[in-house]
Amino acid sequence: MSHKIPQIKFNDRTAFPQIGFGTYKLNGATGVSAIRSALDNGYRALDSAYNYENHGALGEAIRQSDIPRSQIMITSKLPGRHHKYTEALENIQESLYQTGLKYFDLYLIHWPNPKEDHYVEAWKALIDAQKWGLVRSIGVSNFLPEHIDRLIDETEVVPAVNQIELHPYFSQAPQRKYDADHHIVTEAWSPLGRASAVLEDPVIKKIADAHHKSVGQVILRWEIQLGVLPIPKSSSTVRQRENLHIFNFELNEEEMTAITNLDCPDGRNKNQDPAVYEEF
Repeated sequence: MSHKIPQIKFNDRTAFPQIGFGTYKLNGATGVSAIRSALDNGYRALDSAYNYENHGALGEAIRQSDIPRSQIMITSKLPGRHHKYTEALENIQESLYQTGLKYFDLYLIHWPNPKEDHYVEAWKALIDAQKWGLVRSIGVSNFLPEHIDRLIDETEVVPAVNQIELHPYFSQAPQRKYDADHHIVTEAWSPLGRASAVLEDPVIKKIADAHHKSVGQVILRWEIQLGVLPIPKSSSTVRQRENLHIFNFELNEEEMTAITNLDCPDGRNKNQDPAVYEEF
C-alpha cells in the first residue's frame, strides 16, 4: 500500500521525502523483512549508518523490492573512527560495496567527535565523494552550531542536512533556528523519544484523542509542522503504515505550542551531548 509523501528541498536542490524510515537495529533476515515491509508500505527514504552494521540487510531489501532504485533515497553515515580523509573515502566505498549500491543519496558524518578533532577532514572527504559521484547530497548528524560554523568557514560548503535527537521532551529550538537560518534541513532521529514516557504524555494524548489519531501520529505531525524531517523506526507493518498517515490532518497553533512546551532543559534520552560525546 503506497502513500503520497510530500517532499522537502535541500539547499543543493535535491528533493527528499518529508518523512523517512529508520533502520537502527534492523539486522539480518528480520531486518530485511522489516525494511522490505517499509518500502511496500510507501516509505521512499531509508536511513542507515556504518555503525548500525546492517548495510547488507539494507542492500538485500532493496534488491528484493520491485521499486526502482531511482525512487529510493538511501542515507548512510561515517563512523567516528574513520574521520581521517583517506579512511573516510575508503569507508564510503566499503559501505557501497556492502550495500551493493552505486551511490548514496545522502551521506552524513555521524558525530563530530570534537575531542578527536578530525571532523573538518571528514567533511572535506565528503565534499570530494560528492564530486566523484559516490554520494549525491552531504550533511552532518549531531553537529552543534559551532561545529557547522567551522565546516563552513574552512570549506565554504554548507551541509544539506543536520540529523539530531529531537522529540517533544527535547525539541531543540536553538539548533532548529540555526539550521533554518543556514538553509539546512533538520532531521529528527528518535522522533518518538525511543518509546519513552513521551508516548504516555497526557497532553499529547488529549490532542491525539481530539484528532482521532495515535500519540505517535500527533508527535510526527508536530515535527512535520516544525519543518523537521522525522525518521521513525518500526518493525510492525501496522505501525509503519500508521506513521505515514500524518498528512491528512493539521495541528492548530495552540496544540503545537502545548507540545513544544513539554521541552525539558536537557531531555536527551541517553545524555549524548555532541559537545563532549564521542562515538567511534
